[in-house]
Amino acid sequence: MDLYILRHGKAGQSSESSDDSKRALTSTGKKEIRDIARWMRKEKFTFDVIASSPLIRASETADIVARTLDQKDRIVIWDDLAPGGDLDSVCYNAAQSKSGATILIVGHEPALSSLIGKIISQDGTASIILPKGGLAKIRNFSFENQPSGDLQWLLIPKQIQAMR
Repeated sequence: MDLYILRHGKAGQSSESSDDSKRALTSTGKKEIRDIARWMRKEKFTFDVIASSPLIRASETADIVARTLDQKDRIVIWDDLAPGGDLDSVCYNAAQSKSGATILIVGHEPALSSLIGKIISQDGTASIILPKGGLAKIRNFSFENQPSGDLQWLLIPKQIQAMR
């Protein structure tokens, strides 16, 4: 099974008085994610599942990718992708997909970097930094007693732009 992990695009600034869950993508964030989605389309990416955090900026990111790839029917919301969610539950949910499935996970930091580290190192100590709009590919994902897989690549938005 292949897992792709995408951090949401640039979002509006948070403040103590605003509800962080309602922060939306900025116009720059939307453009950056559209560019990434167009690159995915050019490279013929297909996903069996597009799992998103319920927060607006992540669900907007998942929606842009799904519309660009004509895979809108594959979006699901996983509450554990929200900040503070249980990464073992995320791994369990991913493992429930059919053998050989390709899954896109869209969420937030620091959870996504922790998720990648948890999957690619037995003790979960691998340190990864996934910037906004960053995309990682993990091959051979499995979740038996603990998650495992191989980090094939991690791209930042500027690298994806250069490949378009």
